[in-house]
Amino acid sequence: MLKNFYGSIAFTVVALILAGALGFYQNGGTAAAVLQMLFLASVLGIMETSLSLDNAVVNASILKNMDPVWQRRFLTWGILIAVFGMRIIFPIMIVSISAMVTPWEATRIAIMDHELYESIVTKAHVGISGFGGAFLMLVGLNFFFDEDREHHWLGVIERPLASLARIPFSPYIVTALLIGGLSFLVHGEEQKTFLIAGLSGVATFFAVQKFGDWIGGGETDHTGAVVRTGAGGFIYLEFLDASFSFDGVIGAFAITNDIILIALGLGIGAMFVRSMTIALVRGGHLAQFRFLEAGAFYAIIALASIMLLSIRLHIPEVITGLIGAIIIGVSLWVSIDHKKRFPQEYAEDGDAQIILPTGEVVSDQPTQPANEKNRLDI
Repeated sequence: MLKNFYGSIAFTVVALILAGALGFYQNGGTAAAVLQMLFLASVLGIMETSLSLDNAVVNASILKNMDPVWQRRFLTWGILIAVFGMRIIFPIMIVSISAMVTPWEATRIAIMDHELYESIVTKAHVGISGFGGAFLMLVGLNFFFDEDREHHWLGVIERPLASLARIPFSPYIVTALLIGGLSFLVHGEEQKTFLIAGLSGVATFFAVQKFGDWIGGGETDHTGAVVRTGAGGFIYLEFLDASFSFDGVIGAFAITNDIILIALGLGIGAMFVRSMTIALVRGGHLAQFRFLEAGAFYAIIALASIMLLSIRLHIPEVITGLIGAIIIGVSLWVSIDHKKRFPQEYAEDGDAQIILPTGEVVSDQPTQPANEKNRLDI
């Protein structure tokens, strides 16, 4: 298990050294400045990791079904996009578009004028929350609005949601209505911005899904459910990672407004998410811990709800991270208990292979269909 985290640990050491050097350079070379930067980078890394526990589980649930070539590409190119694209380029593009300046000027503002950079990105919060919240809400609802799911964790909630799948485009309808209702929490230009951003998130999710189907990225598994493979799965995961990173990028300003330090700290978290994803697939935990995946999608819906409500309510990032961690922790505990009670349901029934960037082939062990009378409903 630990060897899956060697790369993340090495990256963390390098990132902390760079953070210390940044403090040394910016603040006259004092030991206090270096220690402060090390502390802030560590806090950012912990915050991003805690906020992304559900991201790792969902990534693993999609990754284990992907073509080995695209698995490797996501674990290499994908992490570069996650660390540098979303943690550095994305905030600069926000500044460029919001302030109507060139990307070069936006870069200068981000590096040289931290207060102006923070002000511009923070003002874009309503739009970011609308887009990211809508996209993540659809990710969560599409999981639960599925009549073909074999295993339910909270049956009293999930069975009615599954029945709504009979209505065409039901996840999109629910999300659009939610965006429309929440738009009344803000007024004027902010209301317009939220509506446009939220509906753009809905449209983007639909486009990504359809594009994945068009290029052959959607296939069916043994249950008849659609799984993402190949280029379609890669694109879907990149948009998913982007949506997860929105709250971290905005939340980082509660700690610092230094873009370089934010990139280093959030990059540490992104690397640990990658390691957790590999560990989950390599260990076959999604199959052995039956309700862990459902817990992750509940956490996604909780995160999406918090993002959408943040247009009016300020919810500290520590609360957001704790909610996700608690939901996943409870689902893990319930999964372990269920495995002890019904070990016969976890017999091996074929392996789903994953090829890691090193070329090593590992496998995930899906479960056999559960007997209906042994389904765990709470």
